[in-house]
Amino acid sequence: MLRTLSRYKYLYAMLVPVVAYYALFHYAPMYGAIIAFQDFRPLKGIGGSEWVGLAHFIDFFTGPYAWRLIRNTFMINLYELLFSFPAPIILALLLNEIRHNLFKRSIQTITYMPHFISIVVMAGIVLDFASSDGVINRIIEMLGGEKTSFMTRPEWFYPIYIISGIWQHVGWGSIIYLAALAGIDPTLYEAGVVDGAGRWRQFLHITLPGIAPTIIIMFILQIGNMMSIGFEKVLLLYNPSIYETADVIATYVYRKGLLELNYSFSAAVGIFNSIINFALLVFANRMSRKYSETSLW
Repeated sequence: MLRTLSRYKYLYAMLVPVVAYYALFHYAPMYGAIIAFQDFRPLKGIGGSEWVGLAHFIDFFTGPYAWRLIRNTFMINLYELLFSFPAPIILALLLNEIRHNLFKRSIQTITYMPHFISIVVMAGIVLDFASSDGVINRIIEMLGGEKTSFMTRPEWFYPIYIISGIWQHVGWGSIIYLAALAGIDPTLYEAGVVDGAGRWRQFLHITLPGIAPTIIIMFILQIGNMMSIGFEKVLLLYNPSIYETADVIATYVYRKGLLELNYSFSAAVGIFNSIINFALLVFANRMSRKYSETSLW
């Protein structure tokens, strides 16, 4: 052990900042999760606050919003899994078939650009496009339809959220799959041509198996986030009139914790969310290991 440390001391030294970062900013703050079981008061601190056990968890599950929050969070992630997850894979496969390099690079650049738009700017664009006098409603009027106030109708929140997410991230998400495609041995395609395999059979028997491990790993990670949504985008897009479909666990935690200063309750909801995500991640990894040769561990 000491000989290994001495031999690779510079490599281990490079790990120190990374380990320190995770220790200080990811593991040390986990001690604060104890406030989920307390009636936390900032003036009393964690050590002096009253212990209430599972009271906040019970309040959440018996409250009027629990089912709505869980349903909305799960449904948005389910739609992302069904539509957003395959989108970069399809784009990467299509780009891989383009032989004109200038056209291919142009398409890549165009699809990458929205990823670098600020989430605030992106939300502003979506709200402007979907407003009563926005571009979408103008097109609807031109086609003989009637205006629709998209951002005040709950049934439109899911499609708007998913489509805007695909538009913003499909190009950036395709990078990892393009890298996986670039790693496939070209001689496999040459052998396929010699054996008489057309483009479709090459795709089924060479391309798809070649990127399958990458797809599986990304799928497992996506499953592990099935109960998580970045609250910034939802917070910027939603309003009280569409809470029925737009309010998710993250935004509820934000309102309860920061706006109402109910830190203990919001911590309890956050812990519940993390436990569900962890359980889904373990389940997805176990299923992947059982039915394929690829898994996270």
